[in-house]
Amino acid sequence: MNKRIVKRNGDELFPLGLGAMRLATKNNSIDKEVSKEYILYAIENGVNFIDTAYAYHGGESERFLGDILSLTDSEGVKYRDRVKLSTKLPSWMVRAREDMDAFLNEQLRKLKTDVIDYYFIHNVDFSSVLRLKELGLYEFLEKARADGKIKNIGFSYHGSPNEFNDLIDDFDWDMVLVQYNYSDVNAQAGIRGIQYAYEKDIAVFVMEPLKGGILAGELPEKVQNLFDSVDSNRSAVDWALSWVLNQKEITCVLSGMGSLDQIKENMAI
Repeated sequence: MNKRIVKRNGDELFPLGLGAMRLATKNNSIDKEVSKEYILYAIENGVNFIDTAYAYHGGESERFLGDILSLTDSEGVKYRDRVKLSTKLPSWMVRAREDMDAFLNEQLRKLKTDVIDYYFIHNVDFSSVLRLKELGLYEFLEKARADGKIKNIGFSYHGSPNEFNDLIDDFDWDMVLVQYNYSDVNAQAGIRGIQYAYEKDIAVFVMEPLKGGILAGELPEKVQNLFDSVDSNRSAVDWALSWVLNQKEITCVLSGMGSLDQIKENMAI
C-alpha cells in the first residue's frame, strides 16, 4: 500500500492505521505480551499511525501504548518517533473548561509523550460540540496547539448526516474520524460529508471499516455470491477494507486489529 499525504501538514501515512480499542485481552485485561508483539510487528512493517482514546480498555489503552512506544528498535530509535499518535478528549466527561486541560495533561503523562500528533474530540455530534464550545472548547484547542501539546485538531463524529457539514464549517478542523463501510454509505457523515471534508483539505480517517467485525464474518448469501462472481479467492475482510481504501477521499483506515494474524491479513490487502 502506498502512503497517503495529509494535505494540511505533509505527513505521509500508511493507509492502514492501528486502532487500540480492541487490543488482545487476557482475564479481562490487556494481554500485554500478545499486544506488544503485534503492535511492534505492525510498526516494523510500515504502519505509522496508532489511534487510542481516554476511555479505551477502561483507561489502560493509553498507558499501555505509552509503555510500548517508549521502547527502542534495533537501531536505538524510539518507536514513538516512528509513528503518528492520536488520542481523544472524552467529550461526555467534560463539565468545565479546566476538565479539558486536566484530561489532556493526564493523557500526555500516560502516553509518555510531550505532544499528541492528532487530537480528536471523542464521540460528538453538532449539539455536543456546541455544549463544549460554550465551555471554551475552541480556545482550549487553540491554546493546547500554541503550547505545543497537540499538533492537529479534529473530531470523531457520531451524529446525523445533515449536521456534519455545519460542524465542519464551525471551526478550522484538520481532520475528522467517521464510521464508514460499504454497508453504511449514508450513515453518520455519509459519503457526501466525507466528500465535503475532502474538498476542504480535511484529512478523513475511517473507523469501523468492518462494522465491528460483521463484514468480516459470514455474509448474506446474495452478497457472498456477488463477491464470488468477481473473485472467489478474496476474503470478506479483503473486500470490505479494499472498498474503503480504494476511495481517494480517505486518508487512513483505522482497524481494531487484535492479533498478529489479523495484522498480517489486513496488511496484505
